[in-house]
Amino acid sequence: MARLRNLHYGWIVAAVTFLTLLAAAGVRSTPSVLMVPLEDEFHWSRATISGAVAVNILLYGLIGPFAAAIMERFGIRRTMICALIVIAFGVAMTPLMTQPWQLVLFWGVVVGCGTGVTAMVLGATVVAHWFTERRGLVMGILTASTATGQLVFLPMLASFAETYGWRSVSLTVAAVAAVMVPIVAIFMRDRPSDIGLRPYGEPAGTEPPAHVVGNPFARAINALFAGFKSRDFWLLAGSFFVCGASTNGLIGTHLIPACIDHGIPEVTGASLLAAMGIFDFFGTTLSGWLSDRWNNRYLLAWYYGLRGLSLLFLPFSFDLSFAGLSLFAVFYGLDWIATVPPTVRLATNAFGKENVGIMFGWIAASHQLGASFAAYGAGLLRTDLGSYTQAFMISGGLCMGASIMVLFIGVKRGRGTGTLKPAFAAE
Repeated sequence: MARLRNLHYGWIVAAVTFLTLLAAAGVRSTPSVLMVPLEDEFHWSRATISGAVAVNILLYGLIGPFAAAIMERFGIRRTMICALIVIAFGVAMTPLMTQPWQLVLFWGVVVGCGTGVTAMVLGATVVAHWFTERRGLVMGILTASTATGQLVFLPMLASFAETYGWRSVSLTVAAVAAVMVPIVAIFMRDRPSDIGLRPYGEPAGTEPPAHVVGNPFARAINALFAGFKSRDFWLLAGSFFVCGASTNGLIGTHLIPACIDHGIPEVTGASLLAAMGIFDFFGTTLSGWLSDRWNNRYLLAWYYGLRGLSLLFLPFSFDLSFAGLSLFAVFYGLDWIATVPPTVRLATNAFGKENVGIMFGWIAASHQLGASFAAYGAGLLRTDLGSYTQAFMISGGLCMGASIMVLFIGVKRGRGTGTLKPAFAAE
């Protein structure tokens, strides 16, 4: 009991955030389960369904920086509650749809906007508010909620889709989002100062940051224009564009349909994604721990390089039976979203703790822009060429290029020498 009384409330806030992100991950993983059933029932093309998913992913990213500004202005708890209600409504309406535009409206626009608030930017904002020490570790754990969401939801949702139909999947996911509303309302807090605490690890005597006032939309736009002037912003956003194109836009959306194309049942494909989630949970948590200790540029270079190799291997793994895909699941899973903790750390170093929420929101928007292009582009390639091979190979090549790009983050040219200097001492 004494140990519980001494527990910093930041860990409770982190736990509630983890559960919220886990529920949102279940929502975001649902399209991969629904794609083939929708194609079979409504005879919509893979490109049409992928287009709705692309809208969802794009809005999921673009909402992020504005969500960060709204959280700063009106509070994290109220913003999370509103987002969960929007998600539950949008998903619950999808069983009523009969036309492609309704899929775009409910799943693309409504759910995309709601999940955009419960995205990586939420984790970055919570970590910035509540933690001075262990930031990388906590960000790694929160990011790993996506993997845990896949592990918890995907096999179950795939089984529901086969046994009870795709509408049962939508209603289940909507119920999960609705259940999170009272949990957030009861346990979530906006800032440590609201309950008389300092952030975890914050030295005594440190003044808490002033409460943000003003128009959150204007603040988000001003941050974007400030980012345009920074080379680090372009490097972070560009590499994260590739991250999105090689993860939830491609593998998260199209791996299950690709498995079905090769005669692998939907539930088996979903189990593969869930297995990747297990390895990703450990890989991303370890990445957070490493980001507190090692050079984050080098970590990112390794992550993108290894991911690129795994994607170049994927088209050949289908010819090696299920063992080949299992090898891919382990290798790729360890690296799925391990890029997030070092990217947040580098963004914090570049733009400051007080600005990291909004700036990372714009960087994450680039991530989702890449994911949107990959989700639609892979569906289009599959429709035109009858195969996902080209999409996998293109994404793997982009990752290899990103592994070089990230080495220049936080590095600037010395005046008159043409040599490279670190822009900051600690990484």
